[in-house]
Amino acid sequence: MLDHLSIQCADVAASAAFYDAVLAPLGGRRIMDRGAVIGYGVPPMPDFWLGPRTTGSGFRESHIAFAAPDRAAVREFFRIAVEAGAEVLHEPRVWPEYHSTYYGAFVRDPDGNNVEAVSHRPE
Repeated sequence: MLDHLSIQCADVAASAAFYDAVLAPLGGRRIMDRGAVIGYGVPPMPDFWLGPRTTGSGFRESHIAFAAPDRAAVREFFRIAVEAGAEVLHEPRVWPEYHSTYYGAFVRDPDGNNVEAVSHRPE
């Protein structure tokens, strides 16, 4: 349903370093870098974008869930995020209230957004 998503960042370079690291185990990578605007995804086209804050005032938290190919990738995403200094919201686990094989981990990115890696596959 989504074609792409873009978030505004207080410090694009800091956010790019975070997403460079945590998206790698999920198969995502930096595809386009236009300096102040950076696109991530799986080639050929980016579907997740970072850019500088240019509109609005104050912080408005977003929740961003990235698909992981399996539970090991969710755990690796979480490990890398924590090593990068991300605040832990929820450690990797099954979330049966969503469905029986929903396996996710939640952290905060450098701007305070709630970022998740999720696998819908059984162990």
